[in-house]
Amino acid sequence: MAFVHSVSWRTHGPIGIAVLFLDLGFSAFLKAVSWINMTDNGVFEKESGQGQTVSRAMIIEIMNKKFEKLPDIDKKLFSYGHIYLAGNAGFAGLIANSFFRRVLNVTQGRFTSSLPMAVLPFLTTAAFYTATVTNPLMSGDLNCPTCTLIRGALVGVVGGGIYPILLALPVNAGLAARYNSAPMPEKGNMIRFWTNVSKPIVRKMYVVLLLQGLFGTYLSSKHFDIYLKMLKITDSDSEELRG
Repeated sequence: MAFVHSVSWRTHGPIGIAVLFLDLGFSAFLKAVSWINMTDNGVFEKESGQGQTVSRAMIIEIMNKKFEKLPDIDKKLFSYGHIYLAGNAGFAGLIANSFFRRVLNVTQGRFTSSLPMAVLPFLTTAAFYTATVTNPLMSGDLNCPTCTLIRGALVGVVGGGIYPILLALPVNAGLAARYNSAPMPEKGNMIRFWTNVSKPIVRKMYVVLLLQGLFGTYLSSKHFDIYLKMLKITDSDSEELRG
């Protein structure tokens, strides 16, 4: 836990601290995504009803053709819906940042702390939703409606709620240490100190977590409905596979 040491706060700027913290969390995120989509780069094959083997590339090509036949409103929702969830995550990051600034009496570096708190949750949530919901649907890997809803809810809560809270802590702790706006804990008392600082903020963020979870669930349900619409669309490629 070297990134919570007061020396680190003074050595790195808030954006540098945010990037370091993002690197720690994003490595775990990439492992999770690679586990979920472990067959993306491999030879992925499925058996059709007549015993034919259908490659992943062929499935994706067919799904893309079906996607082009959808109404414009469905195509826009499927393509850009996750941007709204990511935007809410960026807004949640700004809220968490504001709470920590008040608790730690930080008045300096408003822009340098707000920038990573808005951008990083936005990018992470958008990438996470695409990797765990959108891409699996378009490749035919995600056929379970309950699983889709759970993934959407988790992306909303984790990427759009918990992650901004965790990110706001090192960013504002670094500013508090640099400008001496709040006393920093002793080396052996760090965990208790930051836990006590974070608890009231987490309670205030409960509503944000709930809303993000609900919105992620709603968005993933709409995307699964669109996926079912695509499955009902017939084209020449689909007929060839069935034949």
